[in-house]
Amino acid sequence: MKLTPLLQRYTANGLPANLFLVATPIGNLEDITLRALRVLREEVIAIACEDTRQTQKLLVRFEIQKPLISYHEHNEKTRAPELIERLKAGESIALVSDAGTPLLSDPGHRLVTAAIENGIRVVPIPGVSAALAALTASGLPATDFRFCGFLPHKAGARRRLLEALKRETATLIFYESPHRILEALEDIDATLGNAPVVLARELTKVHEEFLRGNAAEILAELRSRPSVKGEMTLIIAPSQAAAATGDPVAEVARLEAAGMNRMEAIKTVAREFGLGKRDLYRKIMAH
Repeated sequence: MKLTPLLQRYTANGLPANLFLVATPIGNLEDITLRALRVLREEVIAIACEDTRQTQKLLVRFEIQKPLISYHEHNEKTRAPELIERLKAGESIALVSDAGTPLLSDPGHRLVTAAIENGIRVVPIPGVSAALAALTASGLPATDFRFCGFLPHKAGARRRLLEALKRETATLIFYESPHRILEALEDIDATLGNAPVVLARELTKVHEEFLRGNAAEILAELRSRPSVKGEMTLIIAPSQAAAATGDPVAEVARLEAAGMNRMEAIKTVAREFGLGKRDLYRKIMAH
């Protein structure tokens, strides 16, 4: 990524125009920060958000009156240039998601990269994140972790991803919907076996819950309930296979058999075994 000169844009009051990335509560509105409230109330002209109705609830709660601009995955290609023009004209704008920290499995990357390319200052306003909240309370190792976003919707792609992560030495974090959580746990059980799993449900809300066990045990608990509802975050400890020394050539073959193309498999295995991709490729060709 090339370095971009920071060309300061100034608002009418003489302060630099900024793109603020404002974290918002994931459930409990008391989790909003004082800095986030000040920025939304005093430092921006408008607020770009996924769902204007959802963000309006937050603004009403804290008596903030600001124009809302819809910005979501279906319109960001056209909306991002419009927001950049406003920022270049000196208008500071906040970007928020429906809940949590913007860009984490939410739209915004296109806008942030465009802002950087245009010399517009991007200012993170930290706050709550479901991924980190779940990780810290999970009881699983939190020193080395990997946030993977949402699991693929289709079973085949989901299994291939889990197979590729089978030797991952970091704690894994996923988001999942209540509509697919049972299928996801089935696939985790089939691919990662007895690895410890924590399911965090409805974080910061009245019915917050942590289910701990392996995938099969949590699956059995959820199936015993009349319905499965709520926002879900899955935390998975490194599987036992991650601790094995293994054979990198055999591991590439295993990933290919699971449906991954060869170059992607080589890249994945080389990273896991601490090998150079070219060295691993030569090993495969000589095998």
